[in-house]
Amino acid sequence: MPYLVTIGLEVHCQVKTRTKMFCACETSFGDPPNTHTCPVCLGLPGALPVLNRHAIEKTLLAGLMLRCSSPPVSKWDRKNYFYPDMPKNYQTTQFDLPLCIGGGVPLYDHCYPTDHRKRIARPNHTIRLNRIHLEEDVAKSTHLGTTSLIDFNRAGTPLMEIVSEPDLESAEEAFAYLRSLQMILQQGDVSDADMEKGQLRCDVNISLRKRPEDPLGAKIELKNLNSISAIRRAIHFEIQRQADELDRGIPQIQSTRRWDDDRGETQLMRTKEDAHDYRYFPCPDLLPIETAPLLEKVRPLVPELPHEMAARFETGFGVTAYDASVLSSDRHLAAYFEATLGTGLPGKKVANFIINNLMGKLNEESVGIDACPVPPDKLRALLLLVEDGTLASNQANEVFGTLYQEPSREPAEIAGSLGFKKAESGELDSLIDEVIAANPEEVALVKAGNEKLLNFLTGKVMKAATAKPNPKQVTDLLRARLIG
Repeated sequence: MPYLVTIGLEVHCQVKTRTKMFCACETSFGDPPNTHTCPVCLGLPGALPVLNRHAIEKTLLAGLMLRCSSPPVSKWDRKNYFYPDMPKNYQTTQFDLPLCIGGGVPLYDHCYPTDHRKRIARPNHTIRLNRIHLEEDVAKSTHLGTTSLIDFNRAGTPLMEIVSEPDLESAEEAFAYLRSLQMILQQGDVSDADMEKGQLRCDVNISLRKRPEDPLGAKIELKNLNSISAIRRAIHFEIQRQADELDRGIPQIQSTRRWDDDRGETQLMRTKEDAHDYRYFPCPDLLPIETAPLLEKVRPLVPELPHEMAARFETGFGVTAYDASVLSSDRHLAAYFEATLGTGLPGKKVANFIINNLMGKLNEESVGIDACPVPPDKLRALLLLVEDGTLASNQANEVFGTLYQEPSREPAEIAGSLGFKKAESGELDSLIDEVIAANPEEVALVKAGNEKLLNFLTGKVMKAATAKPNPKQVTDLLRARLIG
């Protein structure tokens, strides 16, 4: 029988800082193991933590972007557990007075999986947040059969835990939630939120029940998922697994499971602990912090959010809703688009060229927009050549290919070297006269209404021309001569 699905997400996101949460060790990725450590992040006896003010400010900024509130005073707690990745046997975190409370994450339509965008059940929906708290990340464990390796470079990295309310109803909404959240955090430069680098990880809580009035079913947690597509697959599997067992009369027990992507199934790890199992108590080494002065400092730093930027692009520059959503999905891409715009260039044409041509080339070369070799002023100069009729679209593509490889050159100079030239009407008149005279049958058919043959005549003129004029210019002149 069908079941109502309830999903909540706990997203762990590394805050973008130069140093760790409670010590001066450098945050890093890909460096040799255990090269960024000290007595504090190794948990040695007698080592005392010192707060990273920048990490606190960035967490509060994330809260403001997500419309959270903050308590007047936020404090630090110890979460006690025994595991090799935390040698102190406790994690410094926040329990009852986190930095951020409430708020929500909007689900952007373009953040749903491509194959699901025409079947969005709750468009323009916002998922409520419970809290955002700040803590220290643990070490990275690499399991090799019967042996485990521990790298403490990651231990102590500032980590936001963003906890949603159980508002999600499908794997596709979870997918959109993570992409939307990732986009917002990147927009504010709070985190790079790169899942491949472990900067964004997710625990998924899933429960099933028969009717809305029933209490929530037993919560099953899927632990440490680090790929949005894997999260979608894991949720689909787990919903089906629970439903099959419930249909057979097997009750669900609160537990934690892991996702085996190779086998495409979840596997039981342990029965789930509750908060009291962690024996939280206030951290005696860290003073509580007043949030008001820090909030006033970061409030001016709240950026334009992706949906706000997309709306401005639509109304201000005349781009489509789809183009606006693509351009606003990356702050570097949005900045590039706005820097390319200028007088004489329609926003729609600039958006089309950036999305279809520039981004296509960057994806082909595996280069991000922030490392694009073509500066916005050069792309603007190229598009102005299209706008004034010097270049046709296909000619602009050819010029762009050269410009991408040689960005120090000017687009007009490249166009000239390729033989592309805007011809004066008088220069083409004699060629058009010759083509009209040499092709009387085609000319008669054009005059009779077969405008497709204008392309044939245009080709004849282009072939006879010594330079390479804009084909549209030639076609317009032929149309004026033969049709009026």
